[in-house]
Amino acid sequence: MKNMVRVTSIAVFFGVVAVLIMIGMGLEVQAPMADYAEQAPLAAAPLTAGPEQNVQAKTREASKPVATAAFKKPSAVNAAPVQYKKKPSDKTVYLTFDDGPSDLTLDVLDILKREGIKGTFFVLGKEAETRPEIINRIYEEGHVIGNHTYDHRYDELYGHFQNFWGQIKKTEEIIRLITGERPQLVRAPGGTAGHFDEAYFQYMKQGGYHVFDWNVDSGDSRYRGVPAKDIVKGATTKVNGKEAIVLLHDGKGHAESVKALPDIISYYKKQGYAFDVLSPETEPVQFRAQQTARKASQPSQQWIREHVAVNAALFGTGRMLAVEFGGLETAFAAGEYKLVDGRLMVPLRALVERLGGSVSWKSHNKTVQVTLAGNRWEADPVGGLLFPMQTGGKPVSSDVHLIGGTAWIPLREALDFSGRPVTRVTYEEGEYRVLTL
Repeated sequence: MKNMVRVTSIAVFFGVVAVLIMIGMGLEVQAPMADYAEQAPLAAAPLTAGPEQNVQAKTREASKPVATAAFKKPSAVNAAPVQYKKKPSDKTVYLTFDDGPSDLTLDVLDILKREGIKGTFFVLGKEAETRPEIINRIYEEGHVIGNHTYDHRYDELYGHFQNFWGQIKKTEEIIRLITGERPQLVRAPGGTAGHFDEAYFQYMKQGGYHVFDWNVDSGDSRYRGVPAKDIVKGATTKVNGKEAIVLLHDGKGHAESVKALPDIISYYKKQGYAFDVLSPETEPVQFRAQQTARKASQPSQQWIREHVAVNAALFGTGRMLAVEFGGLETAFAAGEYKLVDGRLMVPLRALVERLGGSVSWKSHNKTVQVTLAGNRWEADPVGGLLFPMQTGGKPVSSDVHLIGGTAWIPLREALDFSGRPVTRVTYEEGEYRVLTL
């Protein structure tokens, strides 16, 4: 017995030593498993209109791999992180797919994987419920998942906002059980034109959602069996401005859309477009609210307080990020930073300016010049590189990238290049705290 106690004590001692060494080396902080558990009380709060179905049981029965995915730690604040780099371009195209998942979604994913680009999938809760393995694949391959309501029924969705909200929340919960994350992007079935009044827009924004329409309609849903050549023609219509949000469908009956997809991608590549995914930072395309869409009745103020007003908190981590930098300290509130694959990501300009530095954008080569704590360096968010400004400095590969025109950078990389490497990362109740030299 004494030997067992002695062995156990030694094991605990070396375990503690190992943890202290890892902290001293400044290894990346991992989000605690409490992230998932803390969402449970919020998920149980009265945020939905009408009773929820037991989606979790159905999801587990449908696919064994998804049962594991349903309980994995969320890897980011918002939708699944995208890890590819944009090509140098002033023009961006967003390929969006509505009404899935279906068997055709698998073909779309194969094409996107072959072409090396990502898409945004606005899924129906009813379809996601029956094909969770496809939702899981969309997520795992780095695409973004948006919410397209539960069943797409106009008569249910656009009579009363409470019904629309209920379908959004129902679908949100289905996706959360599969991926561990709540979709923050929403597309209204049929678009917002003629369907949304000002109140719909206002309440969705207040609830923390980002509603996206489109400015390029492929026309693949005008009638059943639209031929691929017509879909290509519609999907490559020129737009005013530098961003094209293309509407396509991957639901049942849209095999011609899949057939058209390679030609659509080829067109935009030849035109010099960069491919990207929609995100909360993307400037949304929204149709104007129309007088004819005004609803006969509106939700009560009490209903709004109980359902809408509290909802936005679901999309934050709930933790502050504090950074100690020499004699200075700054903080990022929940939602101002991201936790992606265990790494803290922050907006570059916000970080530097809050720590007393300066940032300038070099339009000729699309780089960001940083001056902080006596150190000067440049970031290339298009090429994914960091450049020390001193003589003989060599570029270093980085995950710095653009999201909606804002440069985001791993916090550790920014601090290292500014001469203040991370010495320790601690997690206390309510905050992450990063300490530097």
